[in-house]
Amino acid sequence: MAAGEPGDLGVYSFRFLPQKTFQSLSTPQTTSRLRQWSMLGRIEAQAFGFDQTFQTYRKDDFVMAFFKDPNVIPNLKLLSESSGEWLTLGTEVKKVEAINVPCTQLSMSFFNRLYDEAIVRDNGYIVKCLDSFCDPFLISDELRKVLLVEDSENYEVFSQPDREEFLFCLFKHLCLGGALCQYEDVINPYLETTKLIYKDLVSVRKNPQTKKIQITSSIFKVTAYDSVGVCYPSTKSHEQTFSYFIVDPIKRHVHVLYHCYGVGEVS
Repeated sequence: MAAGEPGDLGVYSFRFLPQKTFQSLSTPQTTSRLRQWSMLGRIEAQAFGFDQTFQTYRKDDFVMAFFKDPNVIPNLKLLSESSGEWLTLGTEVKKVEAINVPCTQLSMSFFNRLYDEAIVRDNGYIVKCLDSFCDPFLISDELRKVLLVEDSENYEVFSQPDREEFLFCLFKHLCLGGALCQYEDVINPYLETTKLIYKDLVSVRKNPQTKKIQITSSIFKVTAYDSVGVCYPSTKSHEQTFSYFIVDPIKRHVHVLYHCYGVGEVS
């Protein structure tokens, strides 16, 4: 069989899909929220297509091929730590890490327990608490306690498998925001924005046999290294600096959701 023919375990090749836009990140309402959360201008979603059957067990090959692809290198965006400007990769990736992120949640009822456990009041207001720090985050309400403080009484409300879910990760990233994040008093903006972005990035289909909706995307949290050390998503590591690859094996698309922690656009 010649290299590149269907069924060949050759190298994946990619193409940039600039025409694919992510409405969830660009609506006026989301823009205004991201500005308040100090993430505007520092969060980006991009789409790429690929040419072969995606196999989850080959995720490392897939991600390495992505970073070496001539259509990815000049198009994949990241923020410079020093200048704060958007750049493209500009360095040779030597090693990758792709951590599998479970993605099974189909409903926002996943977060109803925040009401049940009195972290959020029935009217949507987040219950306040005495200020404390969980470096580098200020904790001034019960929601941030649940997200960050492992020995707080409500931490158990979300189990470890719950916390690994992509839906939870996305929600947590939006709640914690950027360097000058202004926290919301009510839960709704976080839930609404999480839902919009999740639906925009994750692919679903109806199972022909069971007629049930199922998620078809595979998700990986990605880090890349050059000869010096970590080069992507940033040379500096931070809980709020991330890149998720959301792979749709049916359409053969990969959506890249990227954020680099810092001070977002203000005006």
